[in-house]
Amino acid sequence: MASTASKTLGKIGVLIEDHFDEIEFRAFNKFFPANGYEVEYISHLWNQEQLTFRGIELTEEVTVTVEVNDIEPTDYEGIILIGAYAMDRLRYQEHLKKGQPNQSPAVKFLRKAVKAMDAGRLKIGTICHSLWLFCADPELLKNREVTCAHNILCDVQNAGGIIIFDGDGTKNIHIDDNLITAKHPNVVTDFMEVFLKAINEQKLQVVTR
Repeated sequence: MASTASKTLGKIGVLIEDHFDEIEFRAFNKFFPANGYEVEYISHLWNQEQLTFRGIELTEEVTVTVEVNDIEPTDYEGIILIGAYAMDRLRYQEHLKKGQPNQSPAVKFLRKAVKAMDAGRLKIGTICHSLWLFCADPELLKNREVTCAHNILCDVQNAGGIIIFDGDGTKNIHIDDNLITAKHPNVVTDFMEVFLKAINEQKLQVVTR
């Protein structure tokens, strides 16, 4: 877990699991604390006090102590879904029931986060493959404008998302109200700057109401 001094502007929750994107991980840990926000990593811990996850290149690891079942999305100024294969792992559900929407802890958490987002109380950011968590329940993505990695286009479209293009590729960054999506790790700096601006503006709106 990355942390700053005791007094911060708030926390940014990052959902994570094994095979996370290490470029994004390093960038989050540097950028957000430098701008006054604590980064707190969140996952499903499978009844363990903590779990350690490794990145996709096996060069970074993070030990997570925050169980996704034990928190509320509004405990955070914003929620980010990290890229690579972490969100595919987080949508795994142990027990299936025909006709029932995905009941994995992370997807249940995302449902609550999306409600808060749609109510104007939370910013959610996704990058690269991380829209996979949204795809676990098409009601979460239906009719939302997004961008993402090229190789999950069909997943996103089949879940009802509207892909925004720029020429022959998907757009680098797209903002659809309180949902901020990014194409891939090469644009992580721009993504973080847009996300930071959005949460700072959100905090200002709350203060001035």
